[in-house]
Amino acid sequence: MKNELDNLVDQISKVKFDSNNLVLIEASERKKCLEIISEELKNKCSKILDVNSKEICDANKNGLPKHVINRMKLSENSILNMAQSVDSVIKLSDPVNEVIETNHRDNGLIIKKIRVPLGVLAVIFESRPNVVVEIASLAIKSGNSLILRGGKDSYNTNKFLFNIIQKALLDTNFPKHSMYFVESTDRKMVNRIMELDKYIDLLIPRGSASLVNLVNEKAKMPAITGGIGVCHTYVDKSYELSKALDIIANAKIQNPSVCNALDTILIHKDILEEFVDPMFDLLVDKNVEVRADQKSFESYSKSPRNLLKLAKNSDFGEEFLDLILSVKTVKNIDDAIAHIAKYGSGHSEAIITDSQEEAKYFLQKVDAGAVFHNTSTRFNDGFEFGLGAEVAVSTDKMHARGPMGIIEIMTYKWQVFGNGQLRS
Repeated sequence: MKNELDNLVDQISKVKFDSNNLVLIEASERKKCLEIISEELKNKCSKILDVNSKEICDANKNGLPKHVINRMKLSENSILNMAQSVDSVIKLSDPVNEVIETNHRDNGLIIKKIRVPLGVLAVIFESRPNVVVEIASLAIKSGNSLILRGGKDSYNTNKFLFNIIQKALLDTNFPKHSMYFVESTDRKMVNRIMELDKYIDLLIPRGSASLVNLVNEKAKMPAITGGIGVCHTYVDKSYELSKALDIIANAKIQNPSVCNALDTILIHKDILEEFVDPMFDLLVDKNVEVRADQKSFESYSKSPRNLLKLAKNSDFGEEFLDLILSVKTVKNIDDAIAHIAKYGSGHSEAIITDSQEEAKYFLQKVDAGAVFHNTSTRFNDGFEFGLGAEVAVSTDKMHARGPMGIIEIMTYKWQVFGNGQLRS
């Protein structure tokens, strides 16, 4: 292990060294590199699926949780979506050396604020192979170096995707060590990475609460340590039934294993009797386990089914990552906001209401990275927000909040142009 750890430090130090030259890569070369990646994803789709299907088979044999397997699994459509994400990044305006502002001083100095890469990004992630492509494409576009360390369950899929990216980098004359894939899946590697603040400028964990908490506790470099999603949707007393049911179904069912999926429905007490029956019917029919508070449970006019249960206190503030949600009756919008403040994680919160006044109040007062009116929390995503792809969804308040796109992995520096001026 000592040799592996020494090799890790050696490789990451090389990434740091080569990162200094990425800002000199022309925009046309970065674009060409991304175009190659997009094409190779399409051309090698069947091979990627072959590798991934074997890992899914092993995951099922090993009894991994369903939400983990769902995150690991790729399809032809998801691979084409990766390519589409790369294409979207290509279309973004080039941020490297962008002049943010220029100030002409009275003494003749010209001072420019210039957008530049952060330097070396390190991403520790679990389960999701698409992370490799999304973050690598943003790193290439932004002139950043990248270190990737994925989980063991998706190791072969991650490695295959990284090889596509690495070949594209070499084919377009990027520095040899501009990106590094950590091949060892030993957990000691994660601990060592978190110590290398000399070489890594920003650390981003993508995965479980335990991973995020580990990084929050031990990382020596700046890190994005948010991202846990405990997401609520509040249904106000002024609402449209069919719209509310469609939004709730999408937020919970479309992909229940992700951080922006709905976890808790808050219902205004005045609509309890009219809303509970159609909502519970819909959810139970879609195999969603509903954990309802006493009031909503008793308001259901039909005999309770196996998937309808009385909620426990622990069901509120829970990120289920599965076809499970909790339901809470609230007195009014302030009661809903107070519940979100107590149990939410600052990720994605929504209100369903026909009242513009109530919507405005909710959107202004709720403290979260993204707040939604009459739509699904599932839209809290970099691609859906028009960012091309995303590095992560942050619940932090400093540096970045919400979906992190290309601007969030840039910094800036000042360039000062003079003609012999001296400060008196």
